[in-house]
Amino acid sequence: MARFVHIPASRITGGLEAIGRRPGADSGDPQLGLLRFDTDETVRAGVWECRPGGWPVEKREDTETCYIMSGRAIITDAATGESFEISAGDVIVQPKGWSGRWDVKETIRKVYSIGM
Repeated sequence: MARFVHIPASRITGGLEAIGRRPGADSGDPQLGLLRFDTDETVRAGVWECRPGGWPVEKREDTETCYIMSGRAIITDAATGESFEISAGDVIVQPKGWSGRWDVKETIRKVYSIGM
């Protein structure tokens, strides 16, 4: 059963658990931070932060919706070749099956929700 979750603003903007280097990174040193607040086994949610670096994404296994809190990145869509600069206040949706590339230019922090 899903549970109600309340995360105070101080936790969203505060320190995150260091979880190491972004798997598959091919540039920079994209170290990650994470605060999870999953509601049940069908939805993963939390706050994710990444230092500058880049990596490819190949055929996402799920759909992720993100609200960018801070920082800056270039996201490139493999299907169209189009690049998008994302920064604070932007929302992005990476659908299941999406392929592309993330290039974090300034440490980025996002609130995310991933549907299974």
